[in-house]
Amino acid sequence: MAKKINKNTLKKGFLNMYTAKTMAELYEDNFKQVSKYVHATSRGHEAVQTALGMLLLPQDYAFPYYRDDAMLLSFGLQPYDLMLQLLAKKEDPFSGGRTYYSHPSLKDQDKPKIPHQSSATGMQAIPATGVAMGIQYLEKQNLSNPNITLSTVQDSQEKPITVCSLGDASVTEGEVAEAFQMAALKQMPILYLVQDNGWDISANAAETRAQNAFEYAKGFKGLEAISIDGANFTESYLALEKVIKTIREERRPFLVHAKVPLLNHHTSGVRMEWYRDDLEEARSRDPYPVIKQQLLDNGFTSEEIDQLEQSVKAKVQSDFEKALKAEEPKPEDLFTNDFAPTPITEETGERSPKGAEKVVMVDCALFAVEELMKKHKECLLYGQDVGGRLGGVFREAATLAQKFGDDRVFNTPIQEAFIVGSTVGMSAVGLKPIVEVQFADYIWPGLNQLFTEVSRSCYLSNGKWPVSMILRVPIGAYGSGGPYHSSSVESVITNIRGIKIAYPSNGADLKGLMKAAYYDPNPVVILEHKGLYWSKVPGTQGATSVEPAEDYVLPFGKAWVLQEIWKQEQEETLTIVSYGMGVHWAMNASKELDMKTQIEIIDLRTLFPLDEDTIMKSVKKTGKCLVVTEEPSNNSFASALAGKIQEKCFKFLDAPVMTIGSENMPAIPLNATLEQTMIPSTEKVMLAINELLNY
Repeated sequence: MAKKINKNTLKKGFLNMYTAKTMAELYEDNFKQVSKYVHATSRGHEAVQTALGMLLLPQDYAFPYYRDDAMLLSFGLQPYDLMLQLLAKKEDPFSGGRTYYSHPSLKDQDKPKIPHQSSATGMQAIPATGVAMGIQYLEKQNLSNPNITLSTVQDSQEKPITVCSLGDASVTEGEVAEAFQMAALKQMPILYLVQDNGWDISANAAETRAQNAFEYAKGFKGLEAISIDGANFTESYLALEKVIKTIREERRPFLVHAKVPLLNHHTSGVRMEWYRDDLEEARSRDPYPVIKQQLLDNGFTSEEIDQLEQSVKAKVQSDFEKALKAEEPKPEDLFTNDFAPTPITEETGERSPKGAEKVVMVDCALFAVEELMKKHKECLLYGQDVGGRLGGVFREAATLAQKFGDDRVFNTPIQEAFIVGSTVGMSAVGLKPIVEVQFADYIWPGLNQLFTEVSRSCYLSNGKWPVSMILRVPIGAYGSGGPYHSSSVESVITNIRGIKIAYPSNGADLKGLMKAAYYDPNPVVILEHKGLYWSKVPGTQGATSVEPAEDYVLPFGKAWVLQEIWKQEQEETLTIVSYGMGVHWAMNASKELDMKTQIEIIDLRTLFPLDEDTIMKSVKKTGKCLVVTEEPSNNSFASALAGKIQEKCFKFLDAPVMTIGSENMPAIPLNATLEQTMIPSTEKVMLAINELLNY
């Protein structure tokens, strides 16, 4: 190569590579001690990982994958730090013993920032690209990143970049294509490093890939790609140095395809001897002899190299012995950092200001977002068709793009996974994204990101990286929407731990909960029944509200006793528990039956956290309970809630807890008669009330 590498850089690279190699060998030598928990090592990949790590700065963001321990060492982490995670110890700096080896999350001021990611089989590409999108937004809005303290940042004039590390097998994932598409479309400052060792687990490249990552990248206009020998430290360092300089200056994406050998097991639980037929060829490409020769060629003596090796071996052995003795997590450590503390714990502000107009539910949501965007430049809104031309298919974002600009309110492609998962990255740079999927039926492609990345980030990073985002989801059956625009999905969503879920029945609640969600540092899903948006469904006028004042905030986990009764000895009484559209069926049924003094109605408002105290207090008073939902009730949130009520209130009940929901069919038909036959109604709730009161 024309350009030579600095001797100190070469020495530093050698020490890092030899440390990673020594750790891998130590793990093999002590297999019985360390194989209690699964791990993978960087053996064979050390050169390109080390080169990359040495070139990153504290203001950069990195998403290493599970084979990247050499990269982590080159960020400045010690063997001891990684070994604490290897052994799942209490002081594991990444997760407190919660997740696997080389699954890092880090917020140290003197190192690149590492948000939480899952097992990095392609899904990390979306959160990583979300960081790049967030960095781009901060630069356009001239905002600072609250997670970067300039006083501790080296080379603070250098613009930050994002690095996403991928194994070659993961590039076949559809979510990687979504990330590449957005990075190329928006020209984001991100480097995708693809380490190609030719293997998935036991399936090789010839079986699973039509082309390598370098060839694949050519299909994304605006994503420049190069291919390098990732087993050669000098070549890797010089190539990456040039690419990173270009990204810092030109703010555009790159893909570096690095060919490397895999010299260790896929993981400690999947041994290479079971399936590999290319081990001799792979060993002939070992990066370690290459860098050792480069040291000799640059004037280092064999004795100097031996001394460096001995110092590394001593350090690794000492750190291992120390890690073995480190404290284990205690049982109570299980229950920490599932959520970050929220400042919103009480209802505050004016719910019904004097002189305020009554507005439909969709406008309450629109006005809430508008007020937040006026007040906070960190707030932005994106999703399908929310931009200036349409403002959302329900006009729930009408005029926002015109008021706040196309950088703050913008359309995305049809990429639900990207819409949801990019919020992890946006949040990691201090932004607060409000995102939408058009219909609840379209949430399924985004569930992978919601479940694996968004919901687990706070817990698995041990509190370092809560994901502060709001996901708006129009939901429910209305006006012959048919099978792909009418579904209720709350039972699936409530089975995802680590997120908060609102399902309001009226505009005032929606506005107050939207404000609470914004100031909550955790991920929030707001389910908004599209049949309540304009109160066009007969009997839903109660969804309209006097618009609350700008300062109105409604905390999560506080149900509303919408219709309250007193304890009665002579009359049969009943509690109805519901949310969303079900609240209106319940209120209308109570009115039609002229039983307002016998029926207490509870509007849950939020499905998680759930206000169990209010529910149980009411049921113990009335002695009977009906849970009303729009979902089919089999295996549902409603049936689980009914079971919990029965368990906690058994001694006070005069009848079994009943549920009413939609018919248990696979989809809601288009035909209006069939739709009405399937979903509940005021009349069906009236029948259930009579049955329960006469039990």
